[in-house]
Order: sequence, then C-alpha cells, then structure tokens
Amino acid sequence: MKKAVGIMLIVMLALTPTLAFAASPWTQGKDYSERVSQKLEFGLKNTLLGWVDVFVEPNKAASAGSNTWAGVGKGLTDAVLNTVGGALQLITFPIPVDIPLPDDGVQLK
Repeated sequence: MKKAVGIMLIVMLALTPTLAFAASPWTQGKDYSERVSQKLEFGLKNTLLGWVDVFVEPNKAASAGSNTWAGVGKGLTDAVLNTVGGALQLITFPIPVDIPLPDDGVQLK
C-alpha cells in the first residue's frame, strides 16, 4: 500500500507542469546553511498550512471578479500540491534542490 501511494505521488509530481512555477523563495539564500534552514521552514509552512489555499483562492477569484468556481478548483489543486510539495521539501531539506510550488507556496501576507 505504501509503495502504491509513493508511486502515485511521484507520478502526480511528474505530471505537474513545474516549469511554469517560479523558483522557491529559499533558493535566494547566500550559503548552504541559509538555504537549508529556509527550505526547512518553507517545507514546514507548506506542509502544515497547504490546506489554507482551499479558502484563499476562491476569495481571490471573487475579489478579482472572476469565476469563483474556478477559484475553488485552483484552491483544491494548490492545497494538495502545496501540502505534498511542502512535505517533499521538508523531507529533502538537507539537499538544496528546489521543488517549485504553485504561487511560491503558501503566502501568509
């Protein structure tokens, strides 16, 4: 069962158009220790708060006057990608290789 879930996650990430995503903010760190600590923080934030996009994206769409249901779909997709991507960032934090997330992950602004 664990192997099937792992394979499914790898396939989902491979099919995600990651080239359209910008580089994660932690990649701007000066040296290895700064990038690793920022990647750990970024991964933890996205793992724990990825679900917030379920509410944020429809609100953004409604405020912009666009289709709220499209915002719901984007929110659900981003919530899953941010949570899974954040977990991958968290697991691989000692290796400063970027796994881009949609809209630079969860924004707490």
